[in-house]
Parts: sequence; structure tokens; C-alpha cells
Amino acid sequence: MTGATSVSFPAAEPQRAARVGSLAMCRRSRRQRDRQDGNPDMPRPIRSRRTVLAVPGSSAKMLAKAQTLDADSVFLDLEDAVAPGAKEDARASIVTALVDGDWSGKTVSVRINDASTQWAFADLSTVIAGAGAQIDCIMLPKVERLADLYWLDTSLDQLEKQHGLEPGRIGIEVQIEGPAGLSIADQLAGGSPRVETLIFGPGDFMASMQLPSLTIGENSLGGYAPLDTVFVMLAIAARKHGVQVIDGPYGVISDLPGFEEAARRAVAFGFDGKWVLHPSQIEAGNRIFAPQQESYDRAEEILETYEFHTSDAGGGRGAVMLGDEMIDEASRKMAEMTALKGRRAGLVRTPRG
Repeated sequence: MTGATSVSFPAAEPQRAARVGSLAMCRRSRRQRDRQDGNPDMPRPIRSRRTVLAVPGSSAKMLAKAQTLDADSVFLDLEDAVAPGAKEDARASIVTALVDGDWSGKTVSVRINDASTQWAFADLSTVIAGAGAQIDCIMLPKVERLADLYWLDTSLDQLEKQHGLEPGRIGIEVQIEGPAGLSIADQLAGGSPRVETLIFGPGDFMASMQLPSLTIGENSLGGYAPLDTVFVMLAIAARKHGVQVIDGPYGVISDLPGFEEAARRAVAFGFDGKWVLHPSQIEAGNRIFAPQQESYDRAEEILETYEFHTSDAGGGRGAVMLGDEMIDEASRKMAEMTALKGRRAGLVRTPRG
């Protein structure tokens, strides 16, 4: 079954292997069919995620504070930030905050526990039943198998039907935190029409790779940058399938220059945003992941110039000069992405004097 999946199964489980392999083919076919047929749910909405604020679901204070902050996106956390004995109460707190709060202007996600735990199903069913209309995405951590993604995708199908929600509206954010997940990043990015983002989880990843660091998100060890290859792999997988790619946290909250350096590195690899653990990181994250005003103005100028000169009125040319620079279709594509990011960040073109 060439290209269906890279998951390996013990010899004693051939029937299970066949079932999951068939499911992989069905999911891929479904995504391809949706795109070809112009399904309104495809592609997923491209939301602004320059800064993604982590909010412990067990803290009523932080759930309230997060609504007032200028982060593009928030995720209300039921996983690492919530102790095992507090998870049930945290689910209820998240539902209350979503229903009664004002989250306007933000992408709102809930991070459930990973699919291998005893909490994942209760997390998902509780928040969808109580506040499904207020949730944009479900974040699934520690994704190591395609089966984890398929479980969440199918569960959302069923829960949306059960609770009268718009089919397919709730997206999925896939958090990759180990070598097994990274090895199937391409399949994960394309594994469901719900997938909106790949997220890098540096803490667990660094531990699993036995990197000699105690700082989450540090990428400068002895003159080397061991995470650069990971960034490239995630960015390639995300762009291939038209989804966003988000960097995880930088753990030293008091070290704002360190956060800024980490954010600029993620920008250099084409990432769309980065987690923030504290309000003090939000302004820097929003600024770094938005184009500079000069770059935005230039991008809009390239688009305007190219559109005119490739039209009949402009002579129908394929390549033109803009100042000292030749611009063509490749230039247009590059400018289009910069302009799109600038518009999502609220930039306005500088008036020409």
C-alpha cells in the first residue's frame, strides 16, 4: 500500500494495520476531494496567530485576564498546566469562561490531554458539549501516531452532530513534541481537513532527543543550533499542505531579549507565530511576527505594479522593472504572503507623498 502511511505495526496485528492504512487513504482522499469540489470548509480559515497565549484552565484569574490581553490567539489548557486531580474542575471552569466571557478578536483553542491518556475523551466531550460554539480549534498534544489525529477528527464529527454544531467548523491544532511525531509531520499536516496548524513543542522534544539544555526553547548549545533542522521539517510539511506552523514557548519569562531572539529565529524559518507564557512577551511577539512597515509597503507596491503591467491595459507583460528590481510571478507570490501577514496584523499602507 505505497504512500498510505508510515506507521509500523507488530506482525501479530495485520488486521489493525490494514484498517488504519485504509483509514489513512480515506482521510487523504477526503481532503483531496474537498479541495477539488470547492467545499466551503476547505481550505481552513487562515487566522492570525502571531502570539498564542497559554492559559491554565484551572486558574479563574488567568482565564479572566486572558480576555483583556492583546494576544492574537489563546489556548485554554487542560494538559500540563492542570494537575491530575484538578482536571474535572478545570473543564467546568473553561466552559464557564468561554460561555460567559468576551473572547472577541481572538482565535480560541482548548488543549486537551493527549489521546493516550484517560482524560482526553472527557476533556473533549465536556468542552464541546458545554461551549462548542465558542471554540475555534482543539489542540492535541504529543501527537505521535496518525491514529491520534484520526481519533480526534472522527470524535469531532460525532460531537458536532450530537450538539447541533456546524459540521467541520472546529479545527485541529497538532502539537509535535517528539521524534515519532516529527517523522510523520507531513502525514499529520495533510491528515485531516480540520488541521489548521502544526505546533512545535520544544520542551518534550528536547528531552526526548537528550539535548543538554535545561531551558525550554533554547537553540544555541555550544555554538550549534540543534533545532534548526526541526524548524525546516515542520515548515516544509506545513507549507506543503497549506497550514500554519507555530513555535512553542521560550521558558525564561524574565529574559525578553532571549524570547525576541527565539521569535526572530522562528520568523527566519517562515513560522507564523509563537507561544507566549506571560503578558510581557505579547508586544514583542506581535511586533516580530508582523512585517515591518517598510516591507509591507513594498509588498503592496509590488502587487499593485505587477497587477497593472500584466493586465491588457498595462501591456500584458510577464516581467517588469520596479525601480532597480525586476519583478515577475515569483515576486508576486512572495509579496502576496508579506502583504497578507501585514493585513492580518492590521497594517495600513503608508500614503505616498
